[in-house]
Amino acid sequence: MHDQTELSRVSPAEKTAAKRSLWVSVAVNLVLTTVQGIVGLWAGSQALVADALHSLSDLLADFVAMLAGHHSQKAADDDHHYGHYRYETAAALVLGLLLIAAGVGMLWGAATKISGASPLQTVHPAALVVALIALLSKELLFRYMLAVAERVRSSMLVANAWHARADAASSLVVALGIAGNLLGYPWLDPIAAILVGFMIGKSGLEFAWNALSDLMDRAADEATVKQIEQALRNTPGVQGLHDLRTRKMGDMVLVDVHLEIDGQLTVQQGHAIAVAARTNAMAKLPVLDVMTHVDPV
Repeated sequence: MHDQTELSRVSPAEKTAAKRSLWVSVAVNLVLTTVQGIVGLWAGSQALVADALHSLSDLLADFVAMLAGHHSQKAADDDHHYGHYRYETAAALVLGLLLIAAGVGMLWGAATKISGASPLQTVHPAALVVALIALLSKELLFRYMLAVAERVRSSMLVANAWHARADAASSLVVALGIAGNLLGYPWLDPIAAILVGFMIGKSGLEFAWNALSDLMDRAADEATVKQIEQALRNTPGVQGLHDLRTRKMGDMVLVDVHLEIDGQLTVQQGHAIAVAARTNAMAKLPVLDVMTHVDPV
């Protein structure tokens, strides 16, 4: 079993930056959820209330991400020999499901307005001001969180960052819908809410499907596989390889490979070459472990 320092590829400073980005997201979404919800109800804007629900889903997602981030850094133990990296994948799945649920809720609420079950009305101009402030806040939050996510190489944080971008896009649609309502087209407000619902549901479906695929042992992307193959082939003594297989483990990759080594070498020499090949792949790439099988040639 490998110790945690060998398995981890994230420095303490990067972990601190990742936690800080999540807390910033929590603070922003807490404020936006409260302001959008209160003003949306007071101003009579279905779209702004829908955007508040979206911000609330972001807030819940932040707490899920923090919980997963904490658990994913736990050391390997007797029940989890490869560590707990898939907590992040599970968190990404939960994020996707939260987005789908939020999208369905928004569609349902807006549909009642369009169908006439609830009366259409002109919203208060304060709703437009809040929508524009939310748009700016979410776009800035997205840029900040994505920069941190790329630095620490966390798919969970990338998902959370794009969640913020989806929220920014929804705020733009909401602002346009409210503006149209104020110009004398009251039906544009619930139409904006419907568009927001579709956008959120689509993003959620994509996140959930990607996370589910990783949980089903999806292979690493083609570029990463080629880099792993090249690192193994570049090891002195490796004459070739075959049956290279990979599977995702959170943001890391598990590798199984057959190495072709000179059959005239001793077992000890062959073993040393296999260890060197494994070390090369793990040192240069986000590889968690390499299981090698030596084939004499």
